[in-house]
Amino acid sequence: MDRLKLKAVLGSHPHVQAVKGGELRSDLFDLDFIEYTPTNTAFKPMVREQAFDVCEMAIVTYLMAKAHGKPLVLLPATMLGRFQHSYALYNPSHGTLGPSDLEGKRVGIRSFTTTTGAWIRGILANDYGVDLDNIRWVTFEDPHVAEYVDTTERAPKDKKILQMLLDGELDAVLGETSNDPRLKPLFPDPATEAAKWYARRGVVPINHLVVVTERLATSRPDVVAGVYDLLKRNKAQVGPAATPDLAPFGIEANRKPLELIVDYAFQQALIPRRYAVEELFDETARGLN
Repeated sequence: MDRLKLKAVLGSHPHVQAVKGGELRSDLFDLDFIEYTPTNTAFKPMVREQAFDVCEMAIVTYLMAKAHGKPLVLLPATMLGRFQHSYALYNPSHGTLGPSDLEGKRVGIRSFTTTTGAWIRGILANDYGVDLDNIRWVTFEDPHVAEYVDTTERAPKDKKILQMLLDGELDAVLGETSNDPRLKPLFPDPATEAAKWYARRGVVPINHLVVVTERLATSRPDVVAGVYDLLKRNKAQVGPAATPDLAPFGIEANRKPLELIVDYAFQQALIPRRYAVEELFDETARGLN
């Protein structure tokens, strides 16, 4: 049988470099990598056109794609996980602001459906009692999933999110970091807040995993399992994971973060119902650990 050539998009993460560089290969297939910078610009063509065979994808984008019947299959291979508390900023020149103070405020976010945004909104609602419906959300991009009806206020096309914050047109922003000394983190000590959150929840907020097309998963489940195995071998090759592991592999290792982000996405009306973890995977992927 001829070796398959698969179009693939993965970010430049340390635990995929041997795969991307060709040092780790499969006997079944070759991965033809296409570079997208930033990686999230590949999500829309993957969701809307299945433009690649293998693609990194934000978990909330995948959940929404699943809700709208997109022919994608999730693999339990985390490409990016991170604690989210440092990805929220405000401008102290307009007064002190904390996470409990956002109701009635204008808050900017690249797109309402970003995974980082969903995590932070979940933290605000569930840990700080913030009513998310009482925030005026200002967005800058369309969602990756075209069927989602975005009811947020759209920023003018010539406006940049951090400049609007500096100019006082926004009270806070989510999903952004900055070294600008005029801006401060919304959570006063993000590292301490993240550590407390992890101690309480026991969850690493996963952002990006990997999806393949349903066509590939149906026609060549052996190749899909091979893609996962290749990525897992690369991760093992880079050495022991940090504690906690920010790039967990396998369904069981990802179960708690998946359960929580499903809950947050449902609370925020990004998906129509809560999915059980097993529903997120097909028969082949359910056997991957």
